[in-house]
Amino acid sequence: MTPLHIAIIGYGTAGQAAALSLSRDGHRVEVFERAPEPGPVGAGFLLQPTGLQVLWELGLFADAMAHGRRVNRLYGETPCGRAVMDMRYRGLDARLFGLGMQRGALFSLLDAAWQGQGILHRGHAIAAVSDDTRRIRDQHGRWHGPFDLVVAADGSASALRAATGAVKREAPYPWGALWRLVPQQAWAWPDELRQRYVAARKMIGLLPVGTRPGDPVPRLSFFWSLPVADFDAWRARGLPAWRDEVARLWPEADACLADTLDPDQLARASYRDVTLRQWHRDRLVVLGDAAHGMSPQLGQGVNMALMDAIALRDQLRVHDAVEPALAAYQRVRQAHVGIYQFWSRWLTPIFQSDHDAVGWARDVAFLPLGKLPGGRGHMLRVLSGTQHGMLGTLRLTPAFLRTIEQIAPG
Repeated sequence: MTPLHIAIIGYGTAGQAAALSLSRDGHRVEVFERAPEPGPVGAGFLLQPTGLQVLWELGLFADAMAHGRRVNRLYGETPCGRAVMDMRYRGLDARLFGLGMQRGALFSLLDAAWQGQGILHRGHAIAAVSDDTRRIRDQHGRWHGPFDLVVAADGSASALRAATGAVKREAPYPWGALWRLVPQQAWAWPDELRQRYVAARKMIGLLPVGTRPGDPVPRLSFFWSLPVADFDAWRARGLPAWRDEVARLWPEADACLADTLDPDQLARASYRDVTLRQWHRDRLVVLGDAAHGMSPQLGQGVNMALMDAIALRDQLRVHDAVEPALAAYQRVRQAHVGIYQFWSRWLTPIFQSDHDAVGWARDVAFLPLGKLPGGRGHMLRVLSGTQHGMLGTLRLTPAFLRTIEQIAPG
């Protein structure tokens, strides 16, 4: 395809990965970011093999490994020590693992890799797309363009996805979370994502996420599940009372919060359930959470954003016009994303809800189901991002697997 003039709205993971991959293919890229000083939003995340493969394609795998922390196991239990979930990547493939990373680390790696290859417009909140989808309007009423392609990567609260005219579902989840990066220090499980549950009403998580450029201190990403409507009540209750509760439920987790002295040290996060019938219209296409926002239960948001960016690049490579490339991009990605939206929608109430009976049933049945031959394989494929449709498998590239064996052998 003839090189395109492309506008990307949003400089989060989806926008960064799209800017980098499309610029390297010779397209002229301009990114519009609402923040005056772009930076990461959130604490940490778990990169799955699918997301790691994208970083490998972008030449960033070794850098990611240098900052992230290898995660081999996901383990969840009740406060009394009853195991609820126990999944190890080696049960699917001995070469596979997850990589806990700080958002700041991934942001820095992608940002450094893109420097000098395009234009970043800071402080530009894009509010609208023209009827012909070739021009975009910022918060000051100024129009930019025309562009050959407009990529909306402006997150789950996207202001632009409605321009597709195909929004099927856009509903906020009633439950959110409090997040914070804390020093890892003497944490006993440096290669595991650890969670603790109180029915479905409370969930605490700690994920090793390594370091980031400019900060060599290894850290954990701390997570506390909370209804969005209770954020203000949590703050009014006071930090000491909350810390006492954390200490009762999980003393080791409370020890990690030793330097948490102010409620403002914990960031608030909320989520949306987003489904589109069509991910594109004319020259507009939607990527990442803007196209398929979901709850964080399956931990796939960053991985899906990376995969979207590479899929869009690939389809622009093999089609000689924008419209068929966008249609093919949607077909490829929707076939993968659909099952994760399905499971995310059904699993969320099991881990975040007021239904105590649901939580009790989960505590009793989840671990035995994971030990069944068919159920275990399915759970591990969903975990690793390699489930494709209800029964299929997304195959990882043999060259990527060989790289894992060379750089990060188990």
